[in-house]
Amino acid sequence: MAQPVIEIENLVKRYKELVALDHLNLTIKQGEVFGLLGPNGSGKTTAINCMLALLYFDKGSIRVFGKEMQPDSYDMKRQIGVVLQNVAVFEELTVQENIDYFCGLYIKEKAVRKQYVEEAIVFSGLEDFRKFYPRKLSGGLLRRLNIACGIAHKPKLIIMDEPTVAVDPQSRNRILEGILKLNHEGATIIYTSHYMEEIEQICSRIAILDGGKCIASGTKEELKSMIKTGEKIHLEAWDLTTEQLEGVRRLNHVYQVDYQEGMLEIRCSGGRHNLVHILDYMTRQEITFSRVHSELPTLNDVFLEITGKELRDSLE
Repeated sequence: MAQPVIEIENLVKRYKELVALDHLNLTIKQGEVFGLLGPNGSGKTTAINCMLALLYFDKGSIRVFGKEMQPDSYDMKRQIGVVLQNVAVFEELTVQENIDYFCGLYIKEKAVRKQYVEEAIVFSGLEDFRKFYPRKLSGGLLRRLNIACGIAHKPKLIIMDEPTVAVDPQSRNRILEGILKLNHEGATIIYTSHYMEEIEQICSRIAILDGGKCIASGTKEELKSMIKTGEKIHLEAWDLTTEQLEGVRRLNHVYQVDYQEGMLEIRCSGGRHNLVHILDYMTRQEITFSRVHSELPTLNDVFLEITGKELRDSLE
């Protein structure tokens, strides 16, 4: 059974009257890609800063690698890599010099550091840009450099705070593939993002924070099973009668039916073969239909039902 890498118990952090973390409990296990979801002000960044002992907290405990994290826990911090949303590199150093500098904060042996720097350059796909200065890099390449600087020393725990903000799709895919590669090589990763599809693609377990609390956690399948929203089915069907719509509503697992301008949207709460049952009903009623489309619940559906708001809308 995987051992916990981070254990947070009843964590409370206040800023005068504002409660940023309200008895937060989280456990992150070795080998996970752990997703943190939540709107601005939910406590994600505060929790990360407390994990790194960059902030004092009012109550609770944090254990990292089985030990209490303290501001001077340098041996533990050497095993952690941090990739922040804001790019933090030196403009006056080249790509290779930047990676070498940050790696050198942890790795003192020159031969080992040289090897690690080269591996970070190859890992990030920056071979052709090693002599470039940051100002000459595109947004996607700059993000890759930021990641290379954070992971060059081969940390056991990597914290990534929205590493794909404002990058092109190609760079985003490269970054996500790189994160999975790091995980397969043994790193435990904490990943925050406002892109639901990224969380769904790479995270083995997910926590949703709101108001400084963890309001739901689990695998994406477990989270989806917590909500009423299940399969959504769309059909194009004209001139449906009130009786026909009522018949659809009475079908098993159907809890909401909307019909506007020839488009029928049916929401189901769980159940299997919902589409088969609906199409069978339409056939028996001799209803002409076309353009059938079925959608399974997404993490955005989970977030919307649990918090009462769209994630991206809540950022504004």
